Amino acid sequence: MTNEDEYFRTATFEEKFKMIYGKMSERQKRESQEQVIFICKDYCGKCPTYMGTGEKSLAFCMKGKSSIITEKKTCLCKDCPISKTMSLRWSHYCIEGSALERSQAEK
Repeated sequence: MTNEDEYFRTATFEEKFKMIYGKMSERQKRESQEQVIFICKDYCGKCPTYMGTGEKSLAFCMKGKSSIITEKKTCLCKDCPISKTMSLRWSHYCIEGSALERSQAEK
């Protein structure tokens, strides 16, 4: 494992966000968002907080709050590979906002 790999593995969400998104073109950002949405079908789409609400959007960790989902139930965010890869430390993004919004609110 290289030093860069080790740094990424142990970096915070904020550090990873800067490393990845800071270097992306707008096209690359759109493609990345499409990949996240594809992965989210197996997590957001099957989450007890999401199911049965009529919400159609996914990837709340990236996009932010749902205008439809209001009731907190069991959350699958912590099990999502996006959460693990990006070191996301929150849950219920569909109700409480995106990772970036929540990170900025902590400052």
